[in-house]
Amino acid sequence: MPITVSDLSLNANKRSINNVDLGETSFKEKPFVKDIVESNDLLAENNGFVPPTSNGLPSTESEAESAVKSQDNEEVSHQETVAELGFVPVLKNRNFLALWSGQVFSQLADKVYLVLMIALIAKQFHTENQTISAWVSAIMMAFTIPAVLFGSVAGVFVDRWPKRTVLVITNLLRGGLVIALPSLLWISHGWGSLGGLPAGFCLMLVVTFLVSTLTQFFAPAEQAAIPLVVERRHLLSANSLYTTTMMASVIIGFAVGEPLLALADTIADKLGAGTNFGRELLVGGSYAIAGLILLLLKTGEKTSPTEHEPPHILADLRDGFLYLKQQRRIRAALLQLIILFSVFAALSVLAVSLAAGIPEMKPSQFGFLMAAGGVGMGIGAAILGHWGQRFSHTGLSLYGSAGVAASLIGLSLFTENLWIVLLLITLMGAFGSLVAVPMQTTIQKETPPEMRGKVFGLQNNAINIALTLPLVLAGVAETFFGLKTVFLGLAAAAIAGGLFTWYICRTSSHTLTKADKPTC
Repeated sequence: MPITVSDLSLNANKRSINNVDLGETSFKEKPFVKDIVESNDLLAENNGFVPPTSNGLPSTESEAESAVKSQDNEEVSHQETVAELGFVPVLKNRNFLALWSGQVFSQLADKVYLVLMIALIAKQFHTENQTISAWVSAIMMAFTIPAVLFGSVAGVFVDRWPKRTVLVITNLLRGGLVIALPSLLWISHGWGSLGGLPAGFCLMLVVTFLVSTLTQFFAPAEQAAIPLVVERRHLLSANSLYTTTMMASVIIGFAVGEPLLALADTIADKLGAGTNFGRELLVGGSYAIAGLILLLLKTGEKTSPTEHEPPHILADLRDGFLYLKQQRRIRAALLQLIILFSVFAALSVLAVSLAAGIPEMKPSQFGFLMAAGGVGMGIGAAILGHWGQRFSHTGLSLYGSAGVAASLIGLSLFTENLWIVLLLITLMGAFGSLVAVPMQTTIQKETPPEMRGKVFGLQNNAINIALTLPLVLAGVAETFFGLKTVFLGLAAAAIAGGLFTWYICRTSSHTLTKADKPTC
């Protein structure tokens, strides 16, 4: 008597499904149920009998053939995965290419902007019998205050506005403000002073404040746009390229910013634009070029009803805080970023004392030490973009934190040897990229689109504070405890952050799906 489909189904239901296990798949899991249904359908079509496997389950092919095909599929899948690693797939993405190209010009303008302000102060307001530090400090305050005041609030608006619109408008407005500076300074010549400060310098403070305010909208929009245009599997490479570009802009901006401005003035003078316009045209033009390039960006955002509603700032901020409170892994990743940026901010202050203690250096040459850290982070991010997908984010972060801590301990032991110090700071930057890139990628992956603006706004606000407080605390701590002790304290903070993130991820890993496992 032939065996019917109903007989097979009845027999399958009578089996003890709790005791049967097929590798990673059991009777209780939906993929296997789907296989049973497909097998029954095949039997219904052929009206024949298929011998059971060694597990007692019906199959349409022998176990040997199935094993060979499974192995072949795994090899093909592995080859496809290896081929998709690195920067090439990301750079083939036209939308990311537009976003990244805009970032190149925008980041360069951001870094050279402060060099431009110092050059304008030295030329128009600074005199030989006074220090330039007070003027520069005022500009730095005007640049920092918006980051503290509007960093979180800007994210609320970014969630409700199209990201491309925010990116384009903020760059074009910043470019227009910088290009307008020469005209504003020329107009204000006869205005006298305001509060003891020249009117022209007050206008520079206003322009700096507005440029920094627009930057607070640009930063979360840029971070939120990356996961909109990049596939989830390529986010680590995209963030690696983003970090590499950021570090390169820091090195170029601060190291060769002054020669670039001088060259721009020379070219402008030869073209008949005058010597007082080339520098502003270089910086403002870079912002404008970034805005024009970003017009090519397509984020694929869909208009939702909430985008037409006015933002409820306090309620939206509360939603952002509540979301971070509930998401332990995102909160841990954010904490790691805050610790990392605090360590590097403290290093920027301690580097002056470090340079003073090295016989071959002067305190004013501390920038070379910081540049070594930027080079290291750029190299680390580039390597991570090619091979980082093979490792878990938390594992990379833990190794990176341990490497940063080891580098800081080394700095506490070798404070007078130039080459060892340069090597240790370079390694510190490279290990720092193992923390920064995976943690930023984790936040992007695990934050839903409707919350990204709020989360990245809060992140930028927290990081800006983390970059500001150590500038004061590090110098005070060095005075009371000494350079070596402060380095050891920073090392302890770095490794504590890595261990905390590892612990949080391990204790919450049972809630992850199989697709999300690589994040931890």
